[in-house]
Amino acid sequence: MKRLIILLTCLLYLANTNAQSTNPLYDSSLAKSLGADEYGMKMYVLVMLKTGPATIDNKATVDSLFGGHMQNIGRLAKENKLVVAGPLAKNNKNYRGIFILNVDTIEKAKALIDTDPAVHAGLLDADLFGWYGSAALPVYLKTHEKIEKQHP
Repeated sequence: MKRLIILLTCLLYLANTNAQSTNPLYDSSLAKSLGADEYGMKMYVLVMLKTGPATIDNKATVDSLFGGHMQNIGRLAKENKLVVAGPLAKNNKNYRGIFILNVDTIEKAKALIDTDPAVHAGLLDADLFGWYGSAALPVYLKTHEKIEKQHP
């Protein structure tokens, strides 16, 4: 009886390990062009933007810096370096928005974040984290362009 239980356990284990199969829709060229691993995933950097340490009282200066922030977002998106950006609802952690950057290291992400005028001036600060997500994320932007009635 003990041997039968061990044999059944081994058979179930082998059946489960062989249960994975290749996706019939798999497109190796597309996967390669997006940098996907065998699961269709890759590393990005998640950026949590938060209120920075600087206080600037001049409204024109603040408006100009945040205008530059928005221009920088557009530039990074066009360069395929930024695949997600958006503001957050008010919260008790002073988080203001997120970016998902299409780079694989924190160092590369820091170099991109340093090009943001609002971050450079200290109005915004950033916490950066490695994030493993779908390699298809960058291609959603082409669809977004088709549903966006007005540009910010």
